[in-house]
Amino acid sequence: MLKQRTLKSITRAVGVGLHSGQRVELTLRPAAPNTGIVFRRVDLPQPVDIPVRFDSVCDTRMASTISPGGDPGAPKVQTIEHLMSACAGLGLDNLYVDITADEVPILDGSSASFVFLLQSAGIEQQNAAKKFLRVKKTVEIREGEGERAMWAKLEPHHGWRFTFEIAFNHPALDATGQQVVFEMGSGRYKQEIARARTFGFTKDVEAMRSRGLTLGGSMDNAIVIDDYRVLNADGLRYDDEFAKHKILDAIGDLYIAGHPLLAAYTSFKGGHALNNKLLRKLLADADAWELVTFEDEAKAPAGFAQLAPAW
Repeated sequence: MLKQRTLKSITRAVGVGLHSGQRVELTLRPAAPNTGIVFRRVDLPQPVDIPVRFDSVCDTRMASTISPGGDPGAPKVQTIEHLMSACAGLGLDNLYVDITADEVPILDGSSASFVFLLQSAGIEQQNAAKKFLRVKKTVEIREGEGERAMWAKLEPHHGWRFTFEIAFNHPALDATGQQVVFEMGSGRYKQEIARARTFGFTKDVEAMRSRGLTLGGSMDNAIVIDDYRVLNADGLRYDDEFAKHKILDAIGDLYIAGHPLLAAYTSFKGGHALNNKLLRKLLADADAWELVTFEDEAKAPAGFAQLAPAW
């Protein structure tokens, strides 16, 4: 049987929120089978649990933000996608995330630090069948026209494949790989995707900060780009880091479904909002998906039965 996974022990991290600039402590704890991933705001007078679900997403501007029942007026947790991406990459099903502010720390702007934290705590299998959300028919979201056109779709696939194409019409980004294809069953999430950092443009910083965004952003946790080039002294970690970060985000956004998908995801210029709309459209159609388990590991997609190696 392909089993669910949680942590062996507790692990902690301290950092700042990318948008809020607030100091935040994160404690990652094991959880029982079928718990899912649950964020817990422990800084409030009465701690509030926020289970990760597609309909708990209450805001998708610049990040994926969740609240109980998706209520925008309720306690929230922002910028969950990088941690969720790491959980998906390591196959973690059940986890409590205690957090002391309303935003997950950005750390280095990628998922690599979260992967390290999770693997340092150890990952153990649980005596319960791992559930997959299998896509049975194609679901697609399209928005905009001409140069503003963007789209994302999910198609049936015995595995979990991501294809992402960017198009920014910017010399620094145009000089890098524009399209990336990644198969989650390859076992290479940590090497090929996890280290890709978030990125932003200097021309947008002033406007964003006036709206209370990117207050914690710096070259320590993001790729910063002016009108012509990357400003970070060390340059890029991958030749196609921009497109790979969009895949990293998409992995985290789709894992908000509560289970790994069996699907091929393809997107052109998509983002957090489009990803959540795609999930909502999929799950609103009972004929488009089903939950499945694998009693016989040999029938599972290649690579899904292996535990990721320790660092």
